[in-house]
Amino acid sequence: MPTFYYTAKSSEGETKTGTWEAKDKHALAQALRTKGYILTSVRSLKEEEPAFGGSAGGQKKGIFKISFGRVSLVDKLMFARHLAVMIGAGFSLNQGLELLIKQTENQKFKEIIKKLLDDIKKGKTLAESMAKYPRIFNEFFVSMIGVGEKGGSLEEVLKMLARYLKREHELKSRVRGAMFYPIIILVAMTGIGILMMLMVVPKLMVVFEEMNVELPITTQILIKISKFLGSYLYIGVIAFLILAFILIKFYRSKTGKRVFGYISLRIPIFGKIVQKVNCARFARSFASLVKSGLPVVESLKTTSKTLGNIFYSNSLIEASESIKKGKRIQQSLEKHRKLYPVLVVQMIGVGEQTGELSGIMERLADFYEEEVKNITDNLASVIEPILMIILGGAVAFFAISMIQPMYSMMGTI
Repeated sequence: MPTFYYTAKSSEGETKTGTWEAKDKHALAQALRTKGYILTSVRSLKEEEPAFGGSAGGQKKGIFKISFGRVSLVDKLMFARHLAVMIGAGFSLNQGLELLIKQTENQKFKEIIKKLLDDIKKGKTLAESMAKYPRIFNEFFVSMIGVGEKGGSLEEVLKMLARYLKREHELKSRVRGAMFYPIIILVAMTGIGILMMLMVVPKLMVVFEEMNVELPITTQILIKISKFLGSYLYIGVIAFLILAFILIKFYRSKTGKRVFGYISLRIPIFGKIVQKVNCARFARSFASLVKSGLPVVESLKTTSKTLGNIFYSNSLIEASESIKKGKRIQQSLEKHRKLYPVLVVQMIGVGEQTGELSGIMERLADFYEEEVKNITDNLASVIEPILMIILGGAVAFFAISMIQPMYSMMGTI
């Protein structure tokens, strides 16, 4: 039998809200009338809420969509959002988790929620249970939940988490969307180039051999590349996969993170995006943790683990150690001018002096998220001419290399 969250009014004007199990909305309205209340609004807790303010569009199979064996950011967002609604409606934590288990279609997440429920029934806190799954619930998530449980404000913390995860999803979507276009162009160019080397150049090689003319250096380069690909294509593919594996392992190492972090901050155009994304994520995460009641030192340490660039992570760990020695956050971050623009440092200083650190950091996060949006929206218009130059240069190189020997032959006739 479905559960409904309702609002009703009595004949005296008294408002009543809560949850009720009923066959349908009409049965709920009739049951409330017998109690002297008139139903004014109702919502089934089994219906999927729009993830970002849009329409659910008929997706009524459950709160979470199937994610092919992984727990996505949207899955966690909906988990936090709906659990907050249920706790606010008067459900116990156990009841809320039981209902989420029934409504979750992501089998991996369903199993994890079941294990969370089992741990809670054994006397563990929700934060302690979540800490067992660091790949699903990172330290930021666990810290927020822990603060909410200790302070008796779990509903508010879950709402804050949902807002944070929504912003994080939007930020990642913008960056991925901006990167999608140039990556597709480069992959297409590479694919077409390989096909040309394997299918077109070998046929032209026969013509050049019959012409018996001296070939330009560019043509010789193309022919050598074509012969190599034709003879060692499978070896090349295997070598590429091995190289990719080595690069991934290196990227995950401490040295690799430093190397890639350094390079990413200095790539033209993209370096600015990396800086603004990390500043936005730092401000949003730190503001959420401080607002939830976590001490500043712990907030900085936890925030450092949510940032993708190791230089930003290290700067926040250093700042947390400086605070223990009596320094302010502003003083510590001033040393990292290449990471944090003057605006960030000054705003943090104002927040520390006025005692409104969380509020100012939220406004700072809004500003940098808007900056990221503006850059990514205009990125295509900046990158497109560069890609066209690269594409034009590649086509010109190939055309000249293939046509020049023909002109040389015509000159000898």
